[in-house]
Amino acid sequence: MHIEPDNLSRPEVHALLHEHLSNMASLSPADSVHALDLDGLRQPDVTFWTAWSGPDLLGCGALKELSPTHGEIKSMRTAAAHLRKGVARAILAHIIDEARKRSYNRLSLETGSMQAFQPAHQLYLEFGFTFCQSFADYVEDPHCVFMTRTL
Repeated sequence: MHIEPDNLSRPEVHALLHEHLSNMASLSPADSVHALDLDGLRQPDVTFWTAWSGPDLLGCGALKELSPTHGEIKSMRTAAAHLRKGVARAILAHIIDEARKRSYNRLSLETGSMQAFQPAHQLYLEFGFTFCQSFADYVEDPHCVFMTRTL
């Protein structure tokens, strides 16, 4: 597996992000979906990575800078054909490492509260994240879970 910065220009990446956004919209009410679209991921405060095995796109993830000391994980997604192969674990470790290189003190995320998100909750807990209150511009929402960890 190779993780690399991505400029969001490849059709495979577009397809994976479309799958991600569609899935989020199917699981949560529209005002509770905070996934970034292509334009959102192209903002200067967001760094986006993809994971590949040869020509196969395995997954993606992004890091958004909230402040010089606080980052947010965005757009974590594993391609359906590569679930349960350690892709999300590798991307998450990569993002945490990058956050440390940037000298962030805190790394946070928002995800869904429904049963479908339990594997994600478990992964984040295994990496030292804990549940927290809303952060940045988020508001408390029964369809959202907020997690954070210090670095």
